[in-house]
This record gives sequence, C-alpha cells and structure tokens, in this order.
Amino acid sequence: MAFEDLLNDPVIQKYLHELVGPTGMPVAAAPPDGEVTDEELAEELGLELNDVRRALFILYENDLATYRRVRDEDSGWLTYLWTFHYDNIPENLEEEMYRLLDALEDREEYERTHEFYLCEVCSIRFEFGEAMDFGFECPECGSPVEAMENDRLREAMSQRVEKLRDELNVDVTG
Repeated sequence: MAFEDLLNDPVIQKYLHELVGPTGMPVAAAPPDGEVTDEELAEELGLELNDVRRALFILYENDLATYRRVRDEDSGWLTYLWTFHYDNIPENLEEEMYRLLDALEDREEYERTHEFYLCEVCSIRFEFGEAMDFGFECPECGSPVEAMENDRLREAMSQRVEKLRDELNVDVTG
C-alpha cells in the first residue's frame, strides 16, 4: 500500500488517532519526507513543542518513527532528526487484531463459564460468588439481585471472534 493510500485509509487514521490522540494527530497525519526536527514540525504545524515531542515518542514506541541524534559542535546541544516509517502500520494493526482476538476469546470463555446476577436498580453485575456473599442483595441499594442471562453478549462476542478469525485466517480445528 502506497504511503498516501495509508494516510487516506480511515482504519489507519483511526489507528493513528488512538495512538497519538487529537493533539498529536497533526504530527501523525502529515509526516514530512526525509528527516525533520521536532522544532521544525512544531513551527510548521503551529503546535506546542511538547505536543509534537509526545506524538513523536509515541510513534517511536510503536516502530512508526526513528530518530538519530546529532551534537552541535559549538553548543554541545543534541538535535534529534526524526524519520517516519509508516510501512510498519499494517503489521502493527495485525498484531493489534491478534491481541484483540486473544482478549475476546478470554472474555468469551469468562462469560461462558460464570453465572451472573444483576441489580436492576443500580445496573451492577455480580458473579455468583459475590451475589451469594451479599445474600443476593445489592450492597449499594439493598434491592434483590436477579439471575442475568448473557446469551446475547456471548453471541455478539462469538460473532466478533469469528469475524476476526476470518480476517486473520486463523484456523481453530482440533
């Protein structure tokens, strides 16, 4: 996928937004060609230097940017020259999808293997053991807690797990 196509993809825009947040999005959405300093980016984008640095370090932590340090011979100050590497985004997204799949499978298992009770007044959900400890009464309001069906939730999770498995070509035989 070409660099420009990556930045026009709404999924990738959302991914970048989730990483750097709204204040860092101008940095992530308009990466320059070649090396650039954080000061140059801040000036060019009209952003606070700390916001630019925060976004750059988040991109660095996610293997989407690298830097090299250059020491000024006269002042001894270090200058960081940043380069963006958005070719790693598809791989990062795939890793994120695998983490999501694992978390959903774990949660689906938890929902399937536990019995839940609900206080309909406070909308607080309890596991069976908790409900029993509280005498099947809500500790907040004293209302009785009722057995809760979570079939719809489990079905929705199951469907999402199947979609993720299909997208990732994960085979679950055996």
